[in-house]
Amino acid sequence: MKLHTKIFVAMALGVLAGFVLSPDVHLPGLGWAEAPARAVLGPLVEPVGRAFIRLLKMLIVPLIAASIVMGVARVGDVRRLGALGARTFAYYLLTTFASVAVGLVAVNLVRPGEGASLPAGVSAPEAARASVTVGSLITGMIPDNPVAAAANGQILPLIVFSLLLGAVLTTLGERGDALVRWFESLDAAMMRLTDWIVRLTPVGVFALIAGVVVSTGPSIFANVGRYMTTVLLGLAVHAFVTLPVVLRLVGRASPRRFVGRMAPALTTAFSTASSSATLPLTMECVERDAGIEPRVASFVLPLGATINMDGTALYESVAAVFIAQLYGIHLGLGQQVIVFLTATLAAIGAAGIPSAGLVTLAIVLGAVGLPLDGIGVILAVDRILDMCRTTVNVWGDAIGCAVVARLGGAPTPGAIR
Repeated sequence: MKLHTKIFVAMALGVLAGFVLSPDVHLPGLGWAEAPARAVLGPLVEPVGRAFIRLLKMLIVPLIAASIVMGVARVGDVRRLGALGARTFAYYLLTTFASVAVGLVAVNLVRPGEGASLPAGVSAPEAARASVTVGSLITGMIPDNPVAAAANGQILPLIVFSLLLGAVLTTLGERGDALVRWFESLDAAMMRLTDWIVRLTPVGVFALIAGVVVSTGPSIFANVGRYMTTVLLGLAVHAFVTLPVVLRLVGRASPRRFVGRMAPALTTAFSTASSSATLPLTMECVERDAGIEPRVASFVLPLGATINMDGTALYESVAAVFIAQLYGIHLGLGQQVIVFLTATLAAIGAAGIPSAGLVTLAIVLGAVGLPLDGIGVILAVDRILDMCRTTVNVWGDAIGCAVVARLGGAPTPGAIR
C-alpha cells in the first residue's frame, strides 16, 4: 500500500475514532466501543499527535539551512541565483494576488455574513492583536544573530542568512569546498532522517484528525456554515482552477499526474495544518517522486513555506469581508483594495504554523477599521479551515517548483509530463 493511501485510510479512521471518543456523539451500533476506546485511545491521541508534529518541526531548521546553502551552491554562479530568485518571487507574488482576488469575488457573491447573528460575548484572543508593518517585516528578515534566529525558530532570517552563506561559498573556490561538503553531508543526512519520520505519517495523521474531531464535534458547522462554504469555495477554485492552469500553461506539466506525486505531502499538510512542518515531506515528493531538480526545490520550497501563503491570503480576505458583513459595515471598493493589499502582506508575514493566519488577520481588520472581536466568531471553525488553506499553501509551493524549473529552461520531468 502506497504512503498516500495509508494516510487517507488513517484520516478516515481518525474521523471515526474522533466520533467514538467524543462524549457528545454516539454512533449507532458502536456504543459498545466507546468506553474501551476512551480508556485506551483517549489518553494517547493528543500526545501522539503533538509528538508527530514535534518530530516534523525538529527537521525544519537543519533541513532549511542545509537545503538552501546547497541549493545556492549547486547553482554554481551567484549571478544565476538572481534569475532563479526573480522567477520565484514573481510566481509567489502573482499567485498570492490571484488567491486574494478569488477570495474577494467569492465573498462578495455569496455574502455569507448577511443575515447571520452575532454570538453573545465573542472576543478576540490576545495573540490576534499582534501587528506587523512593512518596516518590521523587512528588518525582521535580517538576523542580528543567525544562531539565535535558528534556536527561536525564526525561519525568514535563517533563510536570508543561508542564502548569503551559500552565495559566499560559490565565490571561495577550493577554500569553500570543505564547508560545502559538510553541508552536503548534512543535507543527505536530513533527507534520510526525513524518510524515516515520514514512515510514521499515518500514525500521526490518525492522532491529529481524531483530536480535531473530539475537540470540535459536528456542532461547529451550525453558526458559520455559509462562511465556511465561501472559504472552501474560494480555496477550491484557486487549488483546482487557478494553480492547475498555471502549471499546465507555464510549467508544461499534467496537474493530474503532479497531484498524484504530491499526495503524501498534501495529505500531511491537511492533517498538520503547518506548511513548515510539512516541508520535509514536500521536498521529498517534489525531488524524488516528481523528478524536479534539487537545486530548484531546495531554493523554492523553503522560501515558499515561509512567504507563499495563497490559502492564508484567500482566507484572510474572505474573513475580513465576512466580519464586516456580520457587523453591518459596508466596505467600498477602496477599502476592499486595502483588504487586497494587506491580506497579501499579512500572508507573507504569517508563520507556517497552525492558526498563524488568526494572528495576521488582525492586520487586515485593523487596516479597514473592523472590530477585532469578530475574530472570536470564526474561532470555532478555524482549525478545519486551517487544514484546508495549509493544503492549498503547500500545493502552491509545489507547483511553484515546477513552474520555476520550467522557466529556467529545464525540461518537464517525465513523471509529471
